[in-house]
Amino acid sequence: MKSELYIARRFAFKPRSSSKPTFIVFLAVAGIALGTAALILTLSIVKGFSTQIESKLIGFSSHFQIRQAQGNLFYPLPADTLRLNNIENIDSVTPFMEKSIILQSREGENELIKPAMLKGVSRENPPAFLQKNIVDGAWFPDETLPSLHILVGKPLAESLRLSPGSRVMIISTAKGTSGKLIQAGDNIVDLLSSMELELATVSGIYETGLNEGFDDYMVIADLEAMQRFFNAEKALLSGYEVMVKDIERLNATATESVDALGYPFYGYTVFERYANLFEWLKLQRNITPLLIITITVVAVFNIISTLLVLIIEKTKEIGMLSALGLVPGKISGIFLAQAFLIALIGILVGNMLALGFSVFELHFHLITLPQKNYFIKHVPIQIELFDYLMVSCVVGLLTLVFAFIPARVAAALKPGTALLS
Repeated sequence: MKSELYIARRFAFKPRSSSKPTFIVFLAVAGIALGTAALILTLSIVKGFSTQIESKLIGFSSHFQIRQAQGNLFYPLPADTLRLNNIENIDSVTPFMEKSIILQSREGENELIKPAMLKGVSRENPPAFLQKNIVDGAWFPDETLPSLHILVGKPLAESLRLSPGSRVMIISTAKGTSGKLIQAGDNIVDLLSSMELELATVSGIYETGLNEGFDDYMVIADLEAMQRFFNAEKALLSGYEVMVKDIERLNATATESVDALGYPFYGYTVFERYANLFEWLKLQRNITPLLIITITVVAVFNIISTLLVLIIEKTKEIGMLSALGLVPGKISGIFLAQAFLIALIGILVGNMLALGFSVFELHFHLITLPQKNYFIKHVPIQIELFDYLMVSCVVGLLTLVFAFIPARVAAALKPGTALLS
């Protein structure tokens, strides 16, 4: 095989001065390099996009939530938390409270009003996802304060002209209820008597990039403070947010948790709650194989055409080798070795291009996206060694398989015909 590699290297990279296969080989290497880089970047971007959106959704609502039927508030029992923590796959259990509200602020003589969802979370064990996404202001103060402090999403804050330190009116239903601000059959007197007003102070502004139903709707408060302001002496909850250790067992763990608590509790995973968003992400992943096949086919035809041109350029050399006694199998081996060398160089260059672009983009974020549509500001790239190895192996294997066709063409040339051409 050493002789085939030597001749293949001479044919491809050290031609006679009158021939032009070097330029053709350069194009073949460039084609495989660009195809390889495109494949790797496609996988990296699709995986990065899915991972970032999934982590944001989980950051907002955990792996799964447990609530009571009809969204009723309930008094927590220590035994319930103990049962959940005893389940093997559960990593953490965090109580939370949610309440539908209306926010009202004032700008000059104008009153600005927006519906929202107020969510109470633990101040002592704050969600790291929310903390790292605070763009203005700060997390809630440690000390107990006379007024309710809240975190507001940036789009909602812009709509209501709020900033850290701003005061905002919270309009909600009566204490001890979870429910709806307006119910069918309520007359205006009953409606007004069931509403309560509470002043709150904006502690900080957060921005996660998830706009509709998240940054423009969700308001975060300290759980204990929220219970104190809206439930008097009762520390009621809306449910538990649960994180698991092994996400592959998420559905089974959610079912086991609900069974452990019994009626009237029920649970749903983040994938069930935001099924439309995850279907959208699934669609992105489903397009990836089509792109991979298309780019791979282009790279394969590129190597076939290159080898055929090299055969035409080296017809006399092939005839001379045949006349010297080189068997057809050895001649096929020469052109398979050429395909191997071209593919190897192209794959290495493609890997370096993909890695270089990925690292550069991760550091400098040159390519921006409309956050309102894509939930992220910059192109997400997830570098995984497996993607690089898989793409390299697939491109290399297909190149060698399809290079067998021109290699057989070269082996079939008759010495007399080749020398006279």
